[in-house]
Amino acid sequence: MMEKTMRQLQQEVDEYIGQFKEGYFSPLAMLARLTEELGELAREVNHYYGEKPKKKTEQEKTIQEELGDLLFVLICMANSLHIDLQEAHDAVMHKFQTRDRDRWTRKEEER
Repeated sequence: MMEKTMRQLQQEVDEYIGQFKEGYFSPLAMLARLTEELGELAREVNHYYGEKPKKKTEQEKTIQEELGDLLFVLICMANSLHIDLQEAHDAVMHKFQTRDRDRWTRKEEER
């Protein structure tokens, strides 16, 4: 399978959404959807790593599936607001590499 860039992911989602008359939901509706998906991810993490086991009646889902759902909605939101996620990522990495460069304890270099 060929790896995709963030821009390719955004384009793929845009082409998918573009085939429907409804198009993207409003930013507020997408924020609600993002929150819903985050809650589903939190539930899965709690089942796998927390103290709350799944009920026998609950459907099997995976953390990977929930992260995928969250990523899809995040891309939808960015696309609807004309935000290039590659640029957003680059800006935040610059911030971490400059402003926060001494914030955390670095691992010692191996010799």
